[in-house]
Order: sequence, then structure tokens, then C-alpha cells
Amino acid sequence: MKSNRPPVIAIDGPSASGKGTVAQEVARALKFHHLDSGALYRLVALATIEAGIDLESELRVYNITLNIKASFHSGATWLGTRDVTDSIRTEAVSAAASKVAALPKVREALLGRQRAFRQPPGLVADGRDMGSVVFPDAALKVFLTATPEERAQRRYKQLMEKGMSANMALLLQDIHERDARDSVRAVAPLQKCADAVEIDTTAMTVAEAVSKVLAQYAQALRAP
Repeated sequence: MKSNRPPVIAIDGPSASGKGTVAQEVARALKFHHLDSGALYRLVALATIEAGIDLESELRVYNITLNIKASFHSGATWLGTRDVTDSIRTEAVSAAASKVAALPKVREALLGRQRAFRQPPGLVADGRDMGSVVFPDAALKVFLTATPEERAQRRYKQLMEKGMSANMALLLQDIHERDARDSVRAVAPLQKCADAVEIDTTAMTVAEAVSKVLAQYAQALRAP
């Protein structure tokens, strides 16, 4: 039975699989809202680091999460009155985000905030548990992936374009470690839902991946 609520396209996948870029373009094509759930965890990680709090101190990180003043506007990510769009994309914050995302109370604190993005005419949400936990009734669930080597290459290119230093061997090692950590965490582990469509973007351009998702959504709309 189809839901009367605004439709959701949930795009999950491992780090650097291209889900954020693809989700943005799909949302633009459909004129839907976009939720970058990873940015919320990155904001929590940045605020935790700046407060000098241990990333594994669940209660203290939870309190940071409850009080965080995060916003997204003008194509930028804000922490309070600061534009932290680039700051949350550093390797240090990326690694920290993966750690705070494994804390059950942090995930609990962000669940309602993520679901609040579901507004007409629809939402494209990307992350690691969008289809499995946050929006289990999504009209379309996509699991976007690519080889670790390709994902490391994309991350390297992204960092170099931003003028940040990067080491390919360390990036590949980090990709493997993050995949392992995200897949085995106790709460909302990275996983492909049984009803998700898997798309391997290793040999795809962004445009090709976007077209594939849009075609899958059109097909989902036609389903009885």
C-alpha cells in the first residue's frame, strides 16, 4: 500500500561511493529536498573535537548532539554562525564522524532531526542507514557502491581540489577501516536492505549514476 506521506528516495552506501553527489543531483532533477545525513554526524564530530571531548565518551557526545546548532542553507553547512562546509570534510573529522556515528545515543538524538527533512514534494536522503532505519518505508531504496580503490581515488581527487594534502595509501587504508567499522557497529550498521537496488558506480560517471537512480524511481512509481 502506497504511503500518503511525501516520497523518499533513500541512497545508502559506503564512504566515498558517490552517494552524496548523486543524491544532490537526483534531488535537483526531481525538485525534492536533500538530506546529507553524514553532514550531521560530521558536525557532531567537529563540535566534539573542538570541545576537547573524548569521541568515545557517549554521554558527553550525546549532550553535544542535543545542543548542536546545525543548519544548511545557501549551499553551505553551518555550525552556529560559522560556515564549516570545508572543515567537516577533512580526514580528521571524517574519521571522527565514523566513531561518533557508532554511539547509540547519538544516533537516537539525530533520528528525529533527520526524519524532519521529509517535506513535500519529496526527499532524497543519503547515508548509511537511510533505508534500513530512518526511512524504512522509502519509495525507493538504493545501495550505491564502488571498489575501495575507486573510492580512495575519488576521495584523493576531492581533497586535492580543495587544496588539502592527501596520501593515496593512507586513504585506501582508511576506506577499508571505515567500511569494517561501519559494517560491524552494534546500532544501524551499514548494510544493503533486502529491497534495495544495488548500483556499482565504479565505472560510471555521475550523470550515468543519476540517470540509473531516476530510472529506478520511475519504475518504482509504476509498481502496483
